[in-house]
Amino acid sequence: MEQLINKLQKSFKLSDVKHQRENLTFVTVKKDSALDLVTHCRDYEGFSHFVLLSCVDWIEDGKFQLTYLLNNPSGKFDLGIRTFISRDNASMTSAHLLWRQIATYQRELKEMYGIDFPGSPRVDESFILEGWDEIPPMRREFDTKKYSEDTYFPREGRGSNDPATYMKSKLYPDDEK
Repeated sequence: MEQLINKLQKSFKLSDVKHQRENLTFVTVKKDSALDLVTHCRDYEGFSHFVLLSCVDWIEDGKFQLTYLLNNPSGKFDLGIRTFISRDNASMTSAHLLWRQIATYQRELKEMYGIDFPGSPRVDESFILEGWDEIPPMRREFDTKKYSEDTYFPREGRGSNDPATYMKSKLYPDDEK
């Protein structure tokens, strides 16, 4: 894997290289190089299998991290290609032409995080949340508790506990004296 990373480093400005384990490495590239690197890995480095596309919301930094996870079946190793995009008007070039199933991941990320992938098939159609018109629910500023309280009625016989207080009482019952 080290040999591949050194080779890729010559053509792409890789940063934050992390060898997670012997058969899994993550690299970070700038947004405008991400799909070029994904395409290069597919066409020239044997990464013929697209595993997944994921997102992390770094709200404090005003960014989303997109990770394209690719698999090289003959080499039996995975490469995660990470890139960062702005949370404001979040948009990324569509990669659906590389592997058709990427369109499904992009559609989900559009619905759950509000990230646009212009040109991706059906990206503007509801995926899971039919009729949803609130802030995308996977964004960190989405208030799950408030949504739950506003949407669902309380059921008789159900109580609610502050998680920190409840766990403290269960873990340290003698401290309550």
